[in-house]
Amino acid sequence: MSPRDTDARALRTRARLREALLAECAERPLGEISVAAVVRRAEVGRATFYLHYADVPDLALDTCAGVAREAVEALHAWRGAPDPAAPPAPLTEFFRTVAAHDDLYRALLAPGGAGPLGEALHRELRPRSLAERTLAGGHSPELIASAVSAAFAGVLADWLHGLVTGSPDELAGRVWRLLITLHRHPAAP
Repeated sequence: MSPRDTDARALRTRARLREALLAECAERPLGEISVAAVVRRAEVGRATFYLHYADVPDLALDTCAGVAREAVEALHAWRGAPDPAAPPAPLTEFFRTVAAHDDLYRALLAPGGAGPLGEALHRELRPRSLAERTLAGGHSPELIASAVSAAFAGVLADWLHGLVTGSPDELAGRVWRLLITLHRHPAAP
């Protein structure tokens, strides 16, 4: 971690740039947003922008990086035996948050789950799923972990691109049941 990553002023500047990007995304698609628009809204100089980011897509990826961690935490926000009829509240809230900035996430997540956000989701979700499956003593933990990661990223992406329908609340319930089914699958050798 570089000093720039922990410097309070740099952290505040990056937060302002991320907030400015989200505000811009509420008004137009990501592909139409310029560095000039972001720095104007964030009230920082162009040179400051380039100290932190290479371009608008780089800022967008940083803005969405937390979404992968939020997804993992939302999917694992339950204790005891999971109830298929009741997804964890953080999972529903996660889908609501994504829906509020769907243009941004859609730009970073291609149908099927490819793209920089899909890669981030895989990096965050697969190891957590693998650890839980291994701890539970389930068969084929690596297979199930890959399936959970791919299914979640793929369904999220396809929902953002209109290939899967439903409200955030409906999708949370459907995804929850799907992932429980994957985790319960014996996948015996």
